[in-house]
Amino acid sequence: MAPLPWPTLLIFAALAGLSVLTVTVAIFKLAQFHRMGLGRDRQAEAILNDWLSGRPDAAQSAAAADPSVLARVLAAVMSGLRARPEQPFYGEELARQAALIELTRMGSRMRLLEAVVQMAPMLGLLGTVVGMIDAFGNLAASQAAADPRLLASGIWTALTTTAAGLAIALVAYFVAAWLEGRIDDERQTIEMVISAAIHGRVDQTRG
Repeated sequence: MAPLPWPTLLIFAALAGLSVLTVTVAIFKLAQFHRMGLGRDRQAEAILNDWLSGRPDAAQSAAAADPSVLARVLAAVMSGLRARPEQPFYGEELARQAALIELTRMGSRMRLLEAVVQMAPMLGLLGTVVGMIDAFGNLAASQAAADPRLLASGIWTALTTTAAGLAIALVAYFVAAWLEGRIDDERQTIEMVISAAIHGRVDQTRG
């Protein structure tokens, strides 16, 4: 097999960099979500139970001791409601601000995965085009009879960049979709706990 032309090598290196970026972002987001306590609904339920049962001090103490997103949002809404009990919109506004801060943190670096999804197939296609140009250029410049095996080898090498780019893009797409799903679930839970803290829970025991 003939050595790869330097443009193809650069494209393979760029694709490898995108794959490393995808893995790095995925690991970072998983660690970040763990630190932020995504999905810790039980602690939030316990805090809400204390708050709605007339134990605001216990609820605020539990919220202050819990580092999760829901606890920080609940701490904001409870502090607003206790500071201005006659103005519930004040507590709601504080909770919305806290939620916006947390959602912004959760969404950080997600655009990197979106960029990988868009860039990887384009780089793969570029590698294929460059490889085909090189393969047919060598064929045209050859003075001897064309060797079909060498031509097939060049085309095979060129097409591998597209395959690699598509594979990387698919992995990045599914990782981004899963992470976005986690963020959307947390967003909905935040909305529910804010509403419950201000207006109370819906009675689900009635048939």
